[in-house]
Amino acid sequence: MSSAAVWKKQIEKCCKEAGTMNKAFKPVIESLAVILEQRDLVWGQFEEEGKHYIVERISDRGAVNSAKNPLFVTWCDLNNQALSYWKEMGLTARGLKAITDSVVKEDKEDPLNKVLAKLGR
Repeated sequence: MSSAAVWKKQIEKCCKEAGTMNKAFKPVIESLAVILEQRDLVWGQFEEEGKHYIVERISDRGAVNSAKNPLFVTWCDLNNQALSYWKEMGLTARGLKAITDSVVKEDKEDPLNKVLAKLGR
C-alpha cells in the first residue's frame, strides 16, 4: 500500500517518461494520488477479510442472499476513476495517442505559410 505522496511521485515520473508532464496536471496528479491511496487501502481491507468476491447478505426478512463484496465493488469503482485520470494524462495507449495527435495538429504549420515565410512574405 502506497501513500498519496508516493503515488504522486510515481505518477509524475510516469508523465515525464511518457513526455506528457504539464504544470496543469499538478492538481489532477494530486487527486489521482489520493484515489490510488484509497484504492490501496480498500484492497488491503479486502485481503484482510479473506478476498471473498461474493459474500452472503441477510435481508431484513431473514433471507440469505449472495452479493458482490462491497469492498471489491468499491475497489473497482476507485480503479475505474483512476483509469480515467491515467487516460486524460496520456498514461494509457489511447490517452497518449490523443495527446500526441492534438499536439501534432497544433504544431503542424500550413505548407504554404512555410514557403511564403522562406520567401520573406
